[in-house]
Amino acid sequence: MEPAVFPRMHVSLYVSDLAATVNFYTAFFGQPAAKIKRGYAKYVLDRPSLIISFVENAARVQSHFGHLGFQVETVAELDERLAAARRAGLVSREEMGTNCCYAKQDKFWVLDPDGVEWEVYYFHADAEFNDPRYQDEYDAASDSSQCCIAPAAAPATAEVLTTAPMAFTLVDTSAAAATCTPGGGCC
Repeated sequence: MEPAVFPRMHVSLYVSDLAATVNFYTAFFGQPAAKIKRGYAKYVLDRPSLIISFVENAARVQSHFGHLGFQVETVAELDERLAAARRAGLVSREEMGTNCCYAKQDKFWVLDPDGVEWEVYYFHADAEFNDPRYQDEYDAASDSSQCCIAPAAAPATAEVLTTAPMAFTLVDTSAAAATCTPGGGCC
């Protein structure tokens, strides 16, 4: 018997400012949140199949776990997403034609308001080596700026995105909202 395929991945992240997070992810994902409650927002993406939620709890924010990312299917799709991210002012860096993580890739990176780094990349082919600028860092076990790892320096300025007025309130006084507390398992 073959194991069942999971229909959708779920990720939940703690955030320090839900309004800034919703502005950022609405621009990055290109769609509004599916649900917003007091201290909570959730996006449901069809491609890739992902549910991602954000729980406002500044004390639990930890952005140094690595990074998250999306692999796109074509170079044209990468170009389209890069152009949209540039227009929204989201791009923190670009790496085109790089051998990183033993793969030839084109990619760009964005940072959310809490410093969580997202990689959007097109995979060309496996590679037997990393670009020398990355290999020295792997050999030295440094994690400051090698590929697939966020640079140590924060961006010069953080811009709060205002892609559209929020058509919702961040304060919900309904009884249902009371069951969803920061750190509590509402998804």
